[in-house]
Amino acid sequence: MRDRGEFLFTSESVSEGHPDKVADRISDTVLDAFLAADPYSRVACETLVTTNRIVLAGETRGPDIVTHEYLTHLARMAVHDIGYDQPGFSWKDAVICCHLHSQSQDIAIGVDASGNKDEGAGDQGIMFGYACTETETLMPAPIHYAHLILRRISEMRRNHDIGVAGLKPDAKSQVTLRYIDGRPVEATSIVVSIQHEPDLEQSEIKRMLWPIVESSLPDGWMCPEESFYVNPTGKFVTGGPDGDAGLTGRKIIVDTYGGAAPHGGGAFSGKDPSKVDRSAAYACRYLAKNVVAAGLADRCTLQISYAIGISQPLSVYVDLQGTGRDVSEVRLEKVLREMMNLSPRGIREHLHLNRPIYAPTSAFGHFGREPDEERGFFTWERTDLAPALAAAFGR
Repeated sequence: MRDRGEFLFTSESVSEGHPDKVADRISDTVLDAFLAADPYSRVACETLVTTNRIVLAGETRGPDIVTHEYLTHLARMAVHDIGYDQPGFSWKDAVICCHLHSQSQDIAIGVDASGNKDEGAGDQGIMFGYACTETETLMPAPIHYAHLILRRISEMRRNHDIGVAGLKPDAKSQVTLRYIDGRPVEATSIVVSIQHEPDLEQSEIKRMLWPIVESSLPDGWMCPEESFYVNPTGKFVTGGPDGDAGLTGRKIIVDTYGGAAPHGGGAFSGKDPSKVDRSAAYACRYLAKNVVAAGLADRCTLQISYAIGISQPLSVYVDLQGTGRDVSEVRLEKVLREMMNLSPRGIREHLHLNRPIYAPTSAFGHFGREPDEERGFFTWERTDLAPALAAAFGR
């Protein structure tokens, strides 16, 4: 977002129980199953969820021990973990159909390494990464707080906290912040829509959620009560896949930067790291975050492009949006390419992506999360390149 005197900006998030996120979770669970059996498996899994029915489709290449029966069981357990056991959608009796089949050999020839040929990108495309100084996670503030609100509600629900008794897994949040001179200063409106038991009234849900939302924001940022909208239509009893069908990859702005930065258009969930839609988007976030963490700029947008079957990116573009501190963007593009091999293999090895680490990414955003070195989650959120980047520019 460019600097201007004063403006409002809005981002939304959805919970792990939103139908599209249920689909994302199942697709990433399938991916993790293949990578656990063989770290070089190829997976492109799409999931559809609707009233008491789950459909898996797509292409895979991996060990025969990952059977359709096993994947059906994992899909059911994913729904159980999210918390769905209600009329219309239950982990116990949902019908699950698995239509995954073998990957096309045409794609395999272009992607696989052979002889002197390195692994090629799994498809053409453009990927973006972004970071800024608005929050400690170096994420835009509206999406950061929209995620945080739903994460806290989810944690309380999973812990059976009486403060959220009667609330169900399906939820959405929307946060509008006022910016002055390019910095967020307060929330002007907040929307939370959340599935609930039939006997809960709208006013009671609003009373339950107010302290959770207020404590999720910086002190003094809470919007006026009349601008705090909870279930604006009144009732939200029928929710989840029973209320609305869900598909993998339909929440790409929620998954990334909440609209504060460009998006290349490719979804993430269900795709192994040979698919640059996912792995290169992670690399872009990693590099952009390290640029900002190194103190080279307050904002950094980074774009990379690929062609199917070609290992190295066709272009690398950096835009510091006028916030660079005596840093040449042209030189920065060169330095970043020197510090990280941006081929699919290079990204995979640098960020250790060939591991079963993806189910946790399926809700509350792929970026701005805490890296877990022990389990290997969210390695693209590390800032280990920042010292070398700072030194390269005399900081």
